Amino acid sequence: MTVSFMQFYKNIKSAALTKNGFMQLAILWILALVALPLLADSGGNIQIKSFDFRKSTEGFRIDVLADITLNQTLEDALKKGVELVFMVNASIMKPRWYWLDEEVARCRARFRLSYHALTRQYRLLQNEQLHSFASLNIALKTLGRQVDLPFKEYTPLLPNREYYLTLQISLDVSRLPKPFQMEWFDSEDWNLVSERVIRLIMPTPESGYLITH
Repeated sequence: MTVSFMQFYKNIKSAALTKNGFMQLAILWILALVALPLLADSGGNIQIKSFDFRKSTEGFRIDVLADITLNQTLEDALKKGVELVFMVNASIMKPRWYWLDEEVARCRARFRLSYHALTRQYRLLQNEQLHSFASLNIALKTLGRQVDLPFKEYTPLLPNREYYLTLQISLDVSRLPKPFQMEWFDSEDWNLVSERVIRLIMPTPESGYLITH
């Protein structure tokens, strides 16, 4: 739905000149307050839906499920050959009342989304493997479903101890070409990020070392 603020302004101005102008003015201002968030909404979004945190024979792993949509600015940039780099950042923190919380484990992963004009396909580079997709929607669904992402432990994670996990998925603007990095300062279109903070009680072997949120 397209909303024009200028049209709201013209309607408000004309309403003020009519006999019932005050009532119409109040109604139009209410509609304007509803419409302005729609105007500000860039259309792009990242929403973390769920995750599974578990321990395998090779260490701790996380599976992430997220809905990712792009606004028109990002879609146009892809079509023009700009590669979009998305990041998954997860940290496990140990609370400390006497000092700053300690990061005891970290997971970092980058995924590169691009468009190949010759084949008219979207490409996703993840885990050093290149995948091609006929549509952007399918590429984004694949991007939003990441499995078996590894953690690097700095301090052993102990069963039945309390930690908290911060999970963030974002568009890495630092990887954009310089002109687009400058545009990022003036536009919210490039600001795609979602974050969750979850309290964890580290699972035990009896529980299968699995936490689902």
